[in-house]
Amino acid sequence: MTQHTTRPAHAHPAATRDEERAGIGRVTAAVVATAAILPYLTIKILWLTGHPVGVTDRAFLEDPAVVGLNAMTFGMDAVALVLALSFTTRRGMRLPGWLVLLPLWVASGLLGIVVATVPLAFLVQGPSLLETGGPVRPWVYATVYIGFIVQGVCLLTAFALYARDRWAYPLLAPLAWRQAGPSAAFRRVVATGALGVSVLLGGTRLYWAAGGDAGLPPAMAAAPHSFNAAVQDGLRGLLAVGGAAALLAVVRARGRGPLWRPLTVAWLGSGTMFGWGLYAVLLVVTGAPLGGGPSGALGLVQLFETLTGLVMGMCGAFLLAERSGVGHVQAAEHPLEREDREGDGGAADRGHG
Repeated sequence: MTQHTTRPAHAHPAATRDEERAGIGRVTAAVVATAAILPYLTIKILWLTGHPVGVTDRAFLEDPAVVGLNAMTFGMDAVALVLALSFTTRRGMRLPGWLVLLPLWVASGLLGIVVATVPLAFLVQGPSLLETGGPVRPWVYATVYIGFIVQGVCLLTAFALYARDRWAYPLLAPLAWRQAGPSAAFRRVVATGALGVSVLLGGTRLYWAAGGDAGLPPAMAAAPHSFNAAVQDGLRGLLAVGGAAALLAVVRARGRGPLWRPLTVAWLGSGTMFGWGLYAVLLVVTGAPLGGGPSGALGLVQLFETLTGLVMGMCGAFLLAERSGVGHVQAAEHPLEREDREGDGGAADRGHG
């Protein structure tokens, strides 16, 4: 059954523009997220320009691999800053869907783990959580962790409100609503295969969370397993399995309720695997001091987490594009005026399946 959304003939163009205006909740969350991002960017700028603030060993900052990682993480948070600001404007609703979804998918995976585990680990371990014995002073970790937690909560809240306003129709559509599409068979094969691999990867993470050390590098196996590491491994294992199972449910259109519920689990699970897996692989490949050297079976797990998360993300992208009823992920209720050429910037008078 096709649902048509048209703009009444008597509607004033300003009415549609008002619907694009960010609400107070989205603006507040985005502004607070922006403020939380600035301290991290400031530290990165100081490090990249040669100021060893918060670092006991200047040679650490001069390591080419560390310089590259600092530049990369600075760029990632700069993108988050730009997106947070875009969530406060009408123009942000006109950004290409992929330009919003791709970085927020990675950010959800990276920041979600920090938000969920660091506060709990600090309650259990206290200030010792910040004392790593490395060249970075504890106050830097405290600043970064607090910024990441506030940034994660507020940026993801702003994004959730933004997605609700822009993509309400496909997200609120019933999960059981089937959309065949040209990639349906491919999505089923990919989601089924991803579940099998994710069960193996997630089970390995849960084994390490329970205290197992098989497959870990000798240095990690010999060291006491910290509470924070155990919680992170456990959560990442659960998200790997849960995310893959949720993606398969979405692809097969099995279950009750709206699409956004299982899609959120699949989003977090795949984003976590890809984001943290890619970060770990980059540390090993670049030989950065934080990488910890050869990682054995752990390295294979991280590599397959990266690949599996990427495949799951691509599968979800195909699904969203086809369920949205257009050629790309765009607003389904109020597509931006382009085809009716009225020049009012309002919604086009055309239907969407």
